[in-house]
Amino acid sequence: MSDHTDTSPPPARLAYGRHTWKEVAHLLADLPCALAGFLYAVVTVALGVGLAVTVIGLPLLALGLAGARGMGRAERARARGLLGVRVDEPSRLPRRDGFFAWLWAQLKDPVAWRSQLYGFVRLPWGVLAFALTLVSLIVLWPVLPFIARGLGNADRAMVRGLLSPSDELERRIAELESDRGVVVDTAAADLRRIERDLHDGAQARLVALAMGLGLAKEKLLDDPEAAAAMVGEAHGEVKLALQELRDLARGIHPAVLTDRGLDAALSSVAARCTVPVKVSVDLAERPAEAIEGIAYFTVSELLQNVSKHSRARSASVEVWRSEDRLMLRVGDDGVGGARADGVGTGMAGLAERLGAVDGVFVVDSPEGGPTVVTAELPWRDRAHDAARPARP
Repeated sequence: MSDHTDTSPPPARLAYGRHTWKEVAHLLADLPCALAGFLYAVVTVALGVGLAVTVIGLPLLALGLAGARGMGRAERARARGLLGVRVDEPSRLPRRDGFFAWLWAQLKDPVAWRSQLYGFVRLPWGVLAFALTLVSLIVLWPVLPFIARGLGNADRAMVRGLLSPSDELERRIAELESDRGVVVDTAAADLRRIERDLHDGAQARLVALAMGLGLAKEKLLDDPEAAAAMVGEAHGEVKLALQELRDLARGIHPAVLTDRGLDAALSSVAARCTVPVKVSVDLAERPAEAIEGIAYFTVSELLQNVSKHSRARSASVEVWRSEDRLMLRVGDDGVGGARADGVGTGMAGLAERLGAVDGVFVVDSPEGGPTVVTAELPWRDRAHDAARPARP
């Protein structure tokens, strides 16, 4: 995981380009922005510290630090838009119950203090950058792109050094917050899908079955033959409803996966694929249920894509363990052209699901084929399952 990803501008040239003008605009705006940041930092810190002996001193300082976070966010956005530098947004402060808990959290917030420090040190640099850029624009315009690039790189370094998340833990928290949103959205989508399938499938069939049995009950004495025919139809409806419920349960968590593991479960999925699939599962032990379920549904979705989109003659599934990772590889000899962000193939959803559990999802599918999709999941032991009672 990288600390930041940059949209690096092209090399500076004598001819002015779009990136040069953006850098010039950023440097010319350095002076007013640095002046505002310096005044804000001086006033808020001086007032807060100076009045710390009174009741309002520390709350004023805490409010000033909360505002410094907003100023840091604005500076990151300015650097992102004009310099092409991107740094991860620091995670929000956790919610605190009570005034004193909130006050202490604000006062020891490292992100806010570094934003204040950024405001302090930026003023002399802002004056220098503004002056050099203005002079170069008027007098040294032939070499302006190179001067702007050098000054812009100094700005980039300050943004990364002072306005990025404070450490690896801070960056990890920010990433986990994003992953949590993906997990919540995925779970909500799955619940809506199950609700829709129940409402449109088995529930509607059971309602029709109840109505049919009610009519048969009314005809039982008057027309026994018609009642018997209606009961026979109801029996057929019961079988269809049970099959729909089995299919729905298989979509939630298949019994074969719970009872016999990935090898048997993936072989069952492969048997339903429209092309021949060779399955190879090399696992000395079973992973944790959650990881096993994600692996199953990942392969299941990929084999559905093979059936629907690949026009392949054969496919393969390989599963093995490599140290602390569970490895999956699904390949086919189809027409290729699949992408991780492919619309309608479910690839983007798979990438998000695996990313939410620290997984990796890689698609290699050149036009004309073949397609190879590799997925990695963290290995988690199934030790806790020993205490769980066996299924009857």
